[in-house]
Amino acid sequence: MTSSSGSVLITGASLADGTRTDLFVSDGLLADPASAPAGVERIDADGLLALPGLVDLHTHLRQPGREDAETVASGTAAAARGGYTCVHAMANTDPVTDTAEAAEYVQALGERDGHCQVRVVGAVTKGLGGTELAELGLMAASSAGVRVFSDDGRCVDDSLMMRRALTYVKSFDGVVAQHSQDPRLAGPGACCHESEYSGRLGLPGWPSQAESVIVARDVQLAELTGSRLHVCHVSTAESVDVVRWAKARGIQVTAEVTPHHLLLDTPLVSSYDTTFKVNPPLRTSEHIEAVREALADGTIDSVGTDHAPHARQDKDHPFDVALPGMIGLEQALAVVVDVMVNTGRLDWPTLVERMSTAPARIGRVAGQGRPLVVGEPANLVLVDPSSRAVVDGAASASRARNNPYHGRDLPDPVVATLWRGGITHRR
Repeated sequence: MTSSSGSVLITGASLADGTRTDLFVSDGLLADPASAPAGVERIDADGLLALPGLVDLHTHLRQPGREDAETVASGTAAAARGGYTCVHAMANTDPVTDTAEAAEYVQALGERDGHCQVRVVGAVTKGLGGTELAELGLMAASSAGVRVFSDDGRCVDDSLMMRRALTYVKSFDGVVAQHSQDPRLAGPGACCHESEYSGRLGLPGWPSQAESVIVARDVQLAELTGSRLHVCHVSTAESVDVVRWAKARGIQVTAEVTPHHLLLDTPLVSSYDTTFKVNPPLRTSEHIEAVREALADGTIDSVGTDHAPHARQDKDHPFDVALPGMIGLEQALAVVVDVMVNTGRLDWPTLVERMSTAPARIGRVAGQGRPLVVGEPANLVLVDPSSRAVVDGAASASRARNNPYHGRDLPDPVVATLWRGGITHRR
């Protein structure tokens, strides 16, 4: 679904490297600007950056099963507002995306209702139960062409099951994306970073080592199997150290960090506002600094939003009972620009690598994260690097309102998003 699929000439834009250029979009591709007809629609992009469309490896669209929280249509509309031209729909829907038929259903929803490309993530285990492998090969061979598999929301904590999954996906160049949470160290009730705050607030603690011990196990299983591992939502300094060690050994591991783990910290939980309940939990300043440094130096390859919409009734509970998760598609680029670009930690070409090129490569998505040159698909975002605004959570395209950035002054970078040559968002 695009609001426009005709031709458009974008004039005076700057690419990530600072080169000024005109971009002519025709029939879904970038064409020679000199061939643009006289009466073509024009967008004056003077002062704007033209970047490849953003790609998210970690989006919860909730459909099927929880359309009260989000749908493919509403979630991808939020994605388009955030500059995304591709999202990966996680498998913890109802029913779970653990069969070829389920994967093809979600794929069809994306093709019918999507405001950006929807790539399907398959479950690793049947029903996310952790005891039997899902239809990995059939999902890969289906029309959905699944290449990313995750039980996100739950950890594949059985070592043999994780080894089998990594071995299986290797045959078709798949990747297992792990939610790293040792269930013995951080059980279902764990909801606050284990620290002085968890003790003072009386909330069950979630120690940072409950993440890093699973990462340490999994990178060694990836080495054993020669397969690809992706570490979801890295949130601790210890996990960063493990990933850095694994990459130095040549292990095929990639990692992501969420916008909220780059910006928001544990003290916010002191309000008991369940908007700030997320899994893994918000961490303290030393962990935030570690993940920022890792994103800057490439230890962490990508930004994954972990966009997790919830209906109001699922958040309107005591903190330890409410469901965990935050929405993040619309403000992801804003947070990365504020925390990483405006502070000099990332330049624009590296931001493109972390938010477009690398996630497209990890997910094996053709036609996304590509350079903006003639002949490439017209998947791009126009960015105003100087614009700022106070976030209004009520104005979100998402059905959910669990927005942790509401009321914050942040960059407001996305001017327009084009997917397959059509304008999916314009302000």
